[in-house]
Amino acid sequence: MKGLYLYCLREKTGLSSPIVTKGVDGKGRVFTIPYRQLEAVVSKVSWAEFDSEEIQRKAHEDLGWIKEKSVAHEKVIEEAMINNSDVIGVIPMRFGTIFKEKANLQKALSQDYPMIKNLLERIRGKQEWSVKVYLADKEKFEQAIRQKNKSIKEKESEIASLPEGIAYFMEEQVREIIAKETEKELDNTVNGLFGRFSKHSVASVKNRILERELTGKREPMILNAAYLVSKENFDNFRREIEKVKKQIFRAGFCLEYSGPWPAFNFTSYPNND
Repeated sequence: MKGLYLYCLREKTGLSSPIVTKGVDGKGRVFTIPYRQLEAVVSKVSWAEFDSEEIQRKAHEDLGWIKEKSVAHEKVIEEAMINNSDVIGVIPMRFGTIFKEKANLQKALSQDYPMIKNLLERIRGKQEWSVKVYLADKEKFEQAIRQKNKSIKEKESEIASLPEGIAYFMEEQVREIIAKETEKELDNTVNGLFGRFSKHSVASVKNRILERELTGKREPMILNAAYLVSKENFDNFRREIEKVKKQIFRAGFCLEYSGPWPAFNFTSYPNND
């Protein structure tokens, strides 16, 4: 039995050229189903392979399959959001959104049509960009804290004149102070950066900090944010990021940004079947 796998929704484009990326199963043709002023980007897949229970089972038993299909899912959405080299707004679906029949999909679109149109209106003419910041040089960051923190400098001066045994315990106190100040300064840095970039966007969100196993980096992540940026303000957004990137590098941080991405963080649509 075949089902309709739904990748994303977008406003009707009138595009004559098909999406060339293969479907999530690696072989199905991706096509669109029009509904009023919308287009649903879909492909036919095996219901037995992609129904919710089977995906849940594979999520526990075959993470390689999940990763491969998730990448294919995202590639279709990325192609669907490009119209003659311009970026158009799409509402991306969660991985595994599948309908048994075309009528089920059309019914869902009919029920949710006003909400879908509002979501597309919200992201029209805007792009989602990702900004990630890492603490690349903790020693450099802590050294800067040592230099500007009065209580730490006073403790270090006091330690220099003490016998070795007593100095050891005083050094422990200094390390505790530095740890607390580092945590506090990191929070201030994160909030400052997040707010600074938010001024150049129409919406912003802080996402979960990713562990090293997921980032593939030795450096710990301290900020994982997404920004919805209007096209007319993108140059200002990018200039601000490049400027900050150079500034915080000198303080021991590394900044990465990427996009445009489908507006995963600024649209939400239920997973129907």
